[in-house]
Amino acid sequence: MVRVKKVIKVIWVAIKLDNFYHVEMDHVINPYTPGAGTPPLVLAGRDDILRSADTALKRVQTGRSGRSQMLLGLRGVGKTVLLNNIFNKAEDANYFTIKIEAPENGDFAQRCLPELKRILLRLSTQEKLRRQLDLAGAALRNFASIFKLSYEGFEFGATPHRGLAETGDFETDFSEMMRYVLTAAKAADRNIALFVDEVQYLKPEELAAITVTCHDAAQRSLPFLFFGAGLPQIAKLAGDAKSYAERLYEFPEVGSLSDLAADEALRGPAQREGVEFEDAAVNLILERSRNYPYFLQVWGDHVWKQAGQSPISVRDVRNAEGQLVTHLDENFFRVRFDRCKPVQQKYLRAMAELGPGPHATGEIASTLGCEPSQVSTTRAQLISLGMIWSQRHGETAFTVPLFDEFMKRQMPKLEKHVPRKRK
Repeated sequence: MVRVKKVIKVIWVAIKLDNFYHVEMDHVINPYTPGAGTPPLVLAGRDDILRSADTALKRVQTGRSGRSQMLLGLRGVGKTVLLNNIFNKAEDANYFTIKIEAPENGDFAQRCLPELKRILLRLSTQEKLRRQLDLAGAALRNFASIFKLSYEGFEFGATPHRGLAETGDFETDFSEMMRYVLTAAKAADRNIALFVDEVQYLKPEELAAITVTCHDAAQRSLPFLFFGAGLPQIAKLAGDAKSYAERLYEFPEVGSLSDLAADEALRGPAQREGVEFEDAAVNLILERSRNYPYFLQVWGDHVWKQAGQSPISVRDVRNAEGQLVTHLDENFFRVRFDRCKPVQQKYLRAMAELGPGPHATGEIASTLGCEPSQVSTTRAQLISLGMIWSQRHGETAFTVPLFDEFMKRQMPKLEKHVPRKRK
């Protein structure tokens, strides 16, 4: 009888251990969030960037100057997630916030005006600000008129205030308009933060105007911060717009995660649901994803659906890989590939032949079987589309991680470029 009880106890313990190590993985509670700007359950490896932004926000709150930020990185590294995180910090700190995704069609100013009007309307309840609001409102009206922007103005006073923000020079007028809005905000003890995603799509004069606004605000102790995010070339674009940009902004590089942070980003969400990974499975996912945050989320999502129970094994990872690659090709890579013309696609394929990059421009042309001058227009078009970028003169790299592997799958054969003969 005693022996039977012991056997029953051993079986019971075995069942309990089996339940502990083999947690059922419901798809409804899948903790991974692959998406454009979708915040991960565990935001790992970005503490320094967030801490610096938090310091800048707090400094401006105390009347001191804070350094604005430009987040630089490839597609899928989590720039938008970080920008949104900082935006939420500003909202929690009672900042007036303006949030814009820079459009490719160039109507940045048109998107700014309603946001600035909203801020002035919120300040309009304070009678003591009548003079400042009158000037700021006039600046908005004049700016909209001179640049022919759609704008439903409003009157704070009867004085027309001719000459405010209406020189016809975008950089001058935008920064002057912002100065009057910031002056009104300062009089009300309020701060303003402007957030712009996809900064690389701003026109040179728009980026210059924002930079001048930051510089002017710092010199006049006005309560303003700018947080932007975009592809790596925006550091050079900002420098080209204004030579003092490198002293005005911080340029945090948002890249692939360290092994430790990538491990945390992958394991952390699963552990919150009682699910574990085998170490070998984690190592394989980190190798395949190159530690890029978006790809980690996609891997976690697909492997979760494949595994069914804990712990997640190498076999689960390998079984999920085929469907995952197809998903990335159809939903992440191809939408960018399809925007390109055939000659542009051939240029990208030549880059892929050379590997991840960056590559010398001459080497890419040589791979295509032509001279660099014969594909210089194609290269410039791809940069404009945000498909490639150049940090140093004569170098070219993909803006999308792992795009070289996709190009080889999409176009297995490299085709040489045959330039059209001039008639």
